[in-house]
Amino acid sequence: MNTFRFPHPLVLLVGFIMLAAALSYVLPAGQFARQKNAATGREVVVPGSYQRVAPSPVSPLDMLVDLPKGMEAAADIIFLIFLAGGAFTVLDQTGALRHGVDWLLARAQGREVLVIPIVSLLFATMGALENMGEEIVPLVPVLLVLMRRLGYPVITAVAASLGAAIVGAAFSPINPFQVVIAQQLAQLPFFSGGGFRIALLLPAVALWIAGTMRHATRHRVAPDLTVADVVADARGAGRHGLVLLLLLVCFSIFGYGVVSLGWNFDQMGALFFVLGVGAGLLGGLGLSGTAEGFVTGFRDIAFSALLIGFARAIFVVLEQGHIVDTIVQGLSAPLAHLPVTLSALGMMVVQTALHLPVPSVSGQATLTMPLFAPLADIIGLSRQVVVLCFQYAAGLCELITPTNGSLLAMLAICGIRFDQWIRFVAPLYGLLLALGVAGVVAAIALGV
Repeated sequence: MNTFRFPHPLVLLVGFIMLAAALSYVLPAGQFARQKNAATGREVVVPGSYQRVAPSPVSPLDMLVDLPKGMEAAADIIFLIFLAGGAFTVLDQTGALRHGVDWLLARAQGREVLVIPIVSLLFATMGALENMGEEIVPLVPVLLVLMRRLGYPVITAVAASLGAAIVGAAFSPINPFQVVIAQQLAQLPFFSGGGFRIALLLPAVALWIAGTMRHATRHRVAPDLTVADVVADARGAGRHGLVLLLLLVCFSIFGYGVVSLGWNFDQMGALFFVLGVGAGLLGGLGLSGTAEGFVTGFRDIAFSALLIGFARAIFVVLEQGHIVDTIVQGLSAPLAHLPVTLSALGMMVVQTALHLPVPSVSGQATLTMPLFAPLADIIGLSRQVVVLCFQYAAGLCELITPTNGSLLAMLAICGIRFDQWIRFVAPLYGLLLALGVAGVVAAIALGV
């Protein structure tokens, strides 16, 4: 009996690109007028300004041209992943990663299960602070070494890192790319409603960690460390220590640069290049060995990096066909005729649906908040609730949408099929979404 297999990630993304092009022939072209928002410096839609424009269907040739345009739009992320992938391949070839993980596990004897909540809390915090997403992809080699040494399934590496960061970002009271920008566009004070959000953030992160630990422990296979591994690691302990010290310094600079200096992907990529070169030289690979390590890393990471460009091409096609605004208008218009609570829940449905064609949370905020905030005033709904609807719906959708390039890239690196991830994440996503719905209903009742 034949069983259904989820399509290959590349087939899936190309299918969505073709669907986007086909929709440009079916849906009427239209757009909102846009103006610059003084608070955010971004172009936002003007409520009530939607109007039809001349049809601009995306031909098959145009669709093919949009593929490299998607790569171009995601170039900074793609090159970050290439440079970081090369750097961590060099690190792995020095043996320092395995040495460091084994050293850590030797001192956590009997308490290995604590690694998952510690790692998850770290990434959930970074998600809450700065919406960490694509930046996690280059860290996959370290996470894979750690989870394999612990005997946990490789899906744990994705769940404890990107998954935890997504949950932290979705329920964050201070995430600048979700809650802060949405509050600016809704003309709300920064960080307002923070106490209410924290009250939901804590159980959300605890729920995610519990689900990740449960799956990891149920599928754990005791690791097999041979005497040869230990002896080999001991012989290179001096060099390994220097490489790990460099890794620690670079991670510290990375965290400071992202959080305090507002680094973009270009600065991150430069830092990873320095890390790779330094690790290769300190680890005894020499210049040629370091270069070969980078080449191997480039080759191994290429498919995962390019998936992000294919994902970005979907939005490029929709924009070229002038149907993004049409989709938004069609989904949001019926909400004005619903009771207050149903309208809020309808906003969550709309935000969830929109995250498939608009996989950027900040881009989705600029597209929807100027429309939903005035609508809330008309129907008697708090603007704070509108922001909550956006956060919980769009933010959590990052866990399941196949147009999330960073998720597909991490799954590809780990050798995890998308359907395997969905089977793992679906129950947790359902519970978290239910928590978000309960939060929105409670916020309406409490007058948040």
